[in-house]
Amino acid sequence: MKGTTSLLGVLLLSAACTSGVDTAETVKAPTTRDSGSGLSEAEKLIEPKKTIADKKTFPNGIRIQWFEKSDGEQVKEGSVYEINFKTKLENGEVVDGNYKLQRDMLPFMVGFGMQTPGFDLAMKELRVGDFVEVYIPGKLARGKKGIPGVIPPNAPNIVMLRVGKEIKPLKTVDGVKVWCLEENPDRVDAKVGENSNVAIHYFVGTKSNPRYDNSYQRNTPFGFGMKDASLIPGLRKGLLNTKMYDKLYIIVPAKEAYGSRGYVDLVKPNEDLFYDIIIMDVDGKSVPKSDN
Repeated sequence: MKGTTSLLGVLLLSAACTSGVDTAETVKAPTTRDSGSGLSEAEKLIEPKKTIADKKTFPNGIRIQWFEKSDGEQVKEGSVYEINFKTKLENGEVVDGNYKLQRDMLPFMVGFGMQTPGFDLAMKELRVGDFVEVYIPGKLARGKKGIPGVIPPNAPNIVMLRVGKEIKPLKTVDGVKVWCLEENPDRVDAKVGENSNVAIHYFVGTKSNPRYDNSYQRNTPFGFGMKDASLIPGLRKGLLNTKMYDKLYIIVPAKEAYGSRGYVDLVKPNEDLFYDIIIMDVDGKSVPKSDN
């Protein structure tokens, strides 16, 4: 689904994985709501402040004002960060935010269209620890199509956004980067091996064509064998040794995907692929064993 699916439907809370290197730290549990204000502790952290530390207007129409300006590391394209955010329309109506999933933070991959073009552009102007309000003009938000029943055509977005820590990849193999964002540690018996048969739910896209394909739209996981000749080499390397029910982000560099030839009109030559994956089954182990 190209550029219209809410972040809330596809992101899960970042959690630690138990194997590999440079794993992410566990994120604190969702907070309770204040009975007086009706806001969770996470929401309170993105409430506007009266004091503005800095502000900047960009030629593309994006405006950023900093309530807190950090000296943390610059946000990088192709990296994953925890974010606490709330997206509003100009009339104040809230249309998106991690709090709707009762999550303090959500993982966000920068540069691959997980949100709007303006969201990615704004993120690359920020640092870890920044707390900002971002005005995104309609053309860089949901554009002429909007989201029927949610965001009107050409409607600007106003995003309250706090950038948390960077989540490091679980592993990097031949340029393929894998982030494990959520796992079921009890399923060590269902690990993806070189000869496994696997089923996944996924989104896949590129920087120029975000989410050009997804299995959720078909309501059926995509099944394949790890030895299948048609399987993208980088995806095979990324999935090896992960487990059933793992929630993964995987970046496959062009040389491990479609290379200089690209893929019909969906993937341009020399474009990297970004996969957002949940492993649904490994070697039939998602099927309960019979009591007989």
